[in-house]
Amino acid sequence: MVTDVTRRNFLSSVAIGAAAVTAGQATYFAGPRPAHAAFKAKGNIPDKPFKTGHITFLTGPANLLGEPGRKGHLMAAEEINAEGGLLGKRKIETIMADEAAGTDANVKELRRMKLSENIDLFTGVISSGNTPALGPVAEELQVLTLFNDGCTDFLFDKAVPKPKYTFRVTNIQSADGVTSAVGAAKAWPNAKRVGSIQPDYSYGRNVHEHFMLAFQKLVPGATAVSEAWPKLGATDFTPHITKLLSDQPELLICGLWGGDYVAFYKQALRYGLFDKMKVATTLAFGGQPHAIGKDHPEGVLAGCHANYFFTHPTKGRWPINDSFVERYYKRWNEYPSFESDGAYTALYLLKGAIEKANLLVGGWPEDEVIIAMLEGMGMDAPAGYIYIRADNHQGYKDTIIGMTKNDPKYEFPVWDPKSIMTIPIRDITAPPNWPKPGTSHNESTAAANWLKTTWLT
Repeated sequence: MVTDVTRRNFLSSVAIGAAAVTAGQATYFAGPRPAHAAFKAKGNIPDKPFKTGHITFLTGPANLLGEPGRKGHLMAAEEINAEGGLLGKRKIETIMADEAAGTDANVKELRRMKLSENIDLFTGVISSGNTPALGPVAEELQVLTLFNDGCTDFLFDKAVPKPKYTFRVTNIQSADGVTSAVGAAKAWPNAKRVGSIQPDYSYGRNVHEHFMLAFQKLVPGATAVSEAWPKLGATDFTPHITKLLSDQPELLICGLWGGDYVAFYKQALRYGLFDKMKVATTLAFGGQPHAIGKDHPEGVLAGCHANYFFTHPTKGRWPINDSFVERYYKRWNEYPSFESDGAYTALYLLKGAIEKANLLVGGWPEDEVIIAMLEGMGMDAPAGYIYIRADNHQGYKDTIIGMTKNDPKYEFPVWDPKSIMTIPIRDITAPPNWPKPGTSHNESTAAANWLKTTWLT
């Protein structure tokens, strides 16, 4: 059994307040260079366009996440092209497709992009239901792939257990549920009765499982007393809200996202749900910041997929983010989300890897050399220091969450700076080369096995 001292020590180690993000030892950073610092490529570089395929939600409720990702990608491409392109010669051209077409259509589109359009890079993708289908196809087609999201553990645990061409930039999905559990345990340590409302597909199942695994270790005696599983894209949450209210949880964990979360919170307000239980979320702050209205309650634990929210750190404490937010707002007349950061950072990771490969071999490097540079690569980005692990090609950064608060400077709620919690990613994720499902255990994820057998023991 976990001792009280162990739990207290862990929770007391979680940083709260407007602390700066952790900076790495990265030479490369996500952002434009001044002219005097332009990269000087070795050897002959072709001026052939660098073709990128980008699939994201261009329509539907999930567009609240897809659109910021599209804008982050395009802004990075514009900045890189303004410097002459990759290695000063190859300008980025992007082919877009709508992820809302469905998984089968997305797989067909990836094949078309590679076989007909001859793309050099595949990127984008929001849904956890899509990356496990697209990852194996990317490996088959041997197309360098940087997923911006679609962060299910299943991708690298089972679908592509030994990736070569496939990478992912945003934090792994299990860290999302655990981050919300740590935040909730820190904020409401006496909440024992837990309700859960999740989209009825892989993401929601993952959030529910990993939140409960972590929360029950941090709050002994906690138990799930109510579960609601609306379909992804649902518009009427009334039966789920009334069920939750009748079961009387003290704490609700909510994994709804995009337009689903907006519809849910507005309907929940009519029933007084936020007055009758504490609410923790994984993605309340996942979409475009302005999609959440001033009517959203204060004091809700608002997740951002454990990745990034534009007001943190406070201005002046992380110049890379200050500059990113200013440029993004100037370009799009809105503030960035974690999807903006992920798509933007993905292209700069690629740029950095290509530059490192060029210094090593000269000329335009082959994909194998670019891949070798991406493995183990670190970069300072708007969200902080991101590291690509070599064993699973997964991006990792310290996670973050905070409480909603209205601020007169914005037309939407932001985080209360005093409430923001940052958690070292190494403290809540399975270490490199941890056994995958179907090897020495049959848990749903490597992270679940690690949480059950090792975490806080």
